[in-house]
Amino acid sequence: MAAFLVYMTAASTEEAQTIGRVLVEERLAACVNILGATQSIYRWKDGVETAAEVAFIAKTRADRFEALTKRVKELHSYDTPCIVALPVVSGNPGFLEWIAASAAPPPPAA
Repeated sequence: MAAFLVYMTAASTEEAQTIGRVLVEERLAACVNILGATQSIYRWKDGVETAAEVAFIAKTRADRFEALTKRVKELHSYDTPCIVALPVVSGNPGFLEWIAASAAPPPPAA
């Protein structure tokens, strides 16, 4: 099972918390770490902008990335949110197994 760390930014801590909670509750991520305030400088619509943002990282399975991306885009306040997957090359086998189990799709309803 391949794992991803998914780096994202949000407009506020509250937005990052809301998105993170939904991702974990819906089993799209095993865990979300909210890293805190960051200062971003970026190009947007032919200008250079500066904004305070909150960085956060989701730990998930590679096969859940598309669904995670779709859900984040539904919840996010930005037109084009930062959602970047970084593949996990190696790690503690027990931890990677936990990600695999915790972010597995829920079993079908009986």
